Amino acid sequence: MGSQFVRFAIAGVIGFVVDAGVLYLALACGLGFFAGRIVSFMAAVWVTWRINRRHTFRERAERSAWVEWWRYLLSMLGGASVNYAAYSVVVLTVHGSRLVPLIAVACGSVAGMFVNFFAAKFWAFKA
Repeated sequence: MGSQFVRFAIAGVIGFVVDAGVLYLALACGLGFFAGRIVSFMAAVWVTWRINRRHTFRERAERSAWVEWWRYLLSMLGGASVNYAAYSVVVLTVHGSRLVPLIAVACGSVAGMFVNFFAAKFWAFKA
């Protein structure tokens, strides 16, 4: 399980980069902190699913990518709730820096990581 968690964490770091990058793009396009975060989170979930499917849980990958995608997305909702709550706390309490979105995404990502790992391992990619 240790190496599996490390691969999951590496996928999470890549997802974090996608999440933060898409959030800054969404903010530049006029979406606010909260609507932009939904868009960026969905992009990050898509990227991490692809990575986790190929590398982290490859021996458990579902034959139907469509079924697996929906299971993965649904399994990430628990962690997404924790993630979004932590993100929201930072956005609402920290002001005056262009780094607020980045800091908020980082806090949310760390907060939701363990919930998401166990949801992926025991439900989305269930053996």
